[in-house]
Amino acid sequence: MQTASTFARITLLAVGVAGALAAADANAAAFQLKENSAKGLGRAFAGSASAPGDASIMVNNPAGMRQLDGRQFQADLSAVSFSAKFDGAGRNAGPTGPGTGTPISGGNGGDAGKIAAIPAAYFYTPVGDQAHLGVSLSVPYGFATKYDSDWIGRYSGTRTEMETVDLGFAASYDVNPYVSFGASVFVEHMTIELRNAIDFGAIAAQAGAPGFAPGSNDGALKVKGDNNAVGWTIGGLFSPDENTHIGISYRSKVEHKITGGDATFTKSPEITGLLGAARPGWFVDTKGRATVTLPASATFSVTHQVNDRLMIAADVTRTAWSTAFDQVTIDYASNQPDSVLKFDYRDTTFASIGADYKINDKLTFRGGLAYDQTPTTDAHRDVRVPDTTRKWVTLGLGYNASENMEFNLGYLHIFASDPSVTTVSETGNVTRGKYKVVGDVLAASLNYKF
Repeated sequence: MQTASTFARITLLAVGVAGALAAADANAAAFQLKENSAKGLGRAFAGSASAPGDASIMVNNPAGMRQLDGRQFQADLSAVSFSAKFDGAGRNAGPTGPGTGTPISGGNGGDAGKIAAIPAAYFYTPVGDQAHLGVSLSVPYGFATKYDSDWIGRYSGTRTEMETVDLGFAASYDVNPYVSFGASVFVEHMTIELRNAIDFGAIAAQAGAPGFAPGSNDGALKVKGDNNAVGWTIGGLFSPDENTHIGISYRSKVEHKITGGDATFTKSPEITGLLGAARPGWFVDTKGRATVTLPASATFSVTHQVNDRLMIAADVTRTAWSTAFDQVTIDYASNQPDSVLKFDYRDTTFASIGADYKINDKLTFRGGLAYDQTPTTDAHRDVRVPDTTRKWVTLGLGYNASENMEFNLGYLHIFASDPSVTTVSETGNVTRGKYKVVGDVLAASLNYKF
C-alpha cells in the first residue's frame, strides 16, 4: 500500500517535463526536421550536402555554396500534415499496482496531429572569385500534438509543442575549383510548452485522505520555457570531376539552458488545502530550470550528373541522440526536490536516394526514396509524439520562369507501421493502445537571382 511518500515522487518534472521529453523521441529521428527546401524534398533530400543550385545547402553544408550562381534570395515554405489517432484503453492505479484499478474515463482523444507551416529563407552572395557568404533562417527541430483535455491518456499528456528557429551565418572558401571548405554559426531559439492532467485523487487517496479515489479529482499542469543558444556547422565539398560532387558536413550539438521556465498548476480548493498541510510549497506555480541538449549529426552526400538531363544523388545522416539525451536534471524554485531523468535513446540513421530529370530548359522532374529511423523502441514510446521508423516516397517539380526566377514544388508521403504505446504515469495510471499515424508534406519555394 502506497502512503504519503507518493508525494515525494510527484514532482514538477515527473508529472510534466519528464513525460514530454521522454515522448518526444517517438517521432522518427525524434523531433528532427529536414524540411528546409522544396527542391531537396522532391528528391528525399538526397544530395542535401552536395547538390548544386539550392541555397539551402548553406545550412546543410556551407562548403556547398561554391555551386551557387550569383547573388540570390530563396524562400521556402513546407506544410506538414501529421495525423495520429489513438485506439485503446486505460486503467487507474489499484491496490495491487499501476493499472489494476478502475477504467480511466474519457475518449480516445481525437486526432492528436495538426497541419503546421515550416518556413525557411536564404540569402547568398559571392565575395570575389573564391569566397562565399550566406545568411539563413530555418527550423531544424519541432513537433506538436494536442488531445482532448479529458481523454483516457490525459495523465501522460494533453499537449506538446516544441520548436526551434535558427538564424545562421555561413562562409566558405574554394581552395581550387574542386575543393571547398565552409563553416556556419547559428543562434538557435527554442520554445517548449507541455500540458498534462494530474490525478490528485490518486495522490490524496495514496496519502490516506478520506473521500478520494484515483480519477476522482483531476488537476492540470502547464510548463513553458524558452532559451537562446549557439551552435555551428562545418563541411567540405570535394569534386573529383565537374560532374561528381561529394559533401561531408557535421552539425554540432546545441545545449539549451532554460533558466526561466514557468510551471502552472490547476487544482481544486480541497486539494489545495490538503497539499498545503501535507507538503507546503508543493504543486504551486513556480519557476524552473533545465538543460536540454539537441544532438549532433554528420552527413555524407554524393551527387553525380549522368548526362545533360539526369542527375542522381544519395545521402546518409547519422544523428547522435544517445549522448545528447542521456539524462536531464530539473531544478525548480519551489520546495519540490530536483529530478533526474534518464533516457534510453539510440543513435539514428537517415538514408535516401533521389534523382532530377530535366524534361526541357524550363521543367525538371524529381523523385526520391528514404529510410528515416526513430531513436526509440516500443519500450520507450509515449503518447506525446507517437511514431515509429518511417519510409518516404517523394516527388518534385521545378520550373525556370526566367534566367533569374525559379519555382519548385515538392511532395512527401510517409509510410509507417502502427506504433503501440504503453505508458504509466507517476500516479499509476496506465494507458495502452495503438496509433494510426499518417504524414504528408507539401513544400514550395522561390529562388531569385539578382
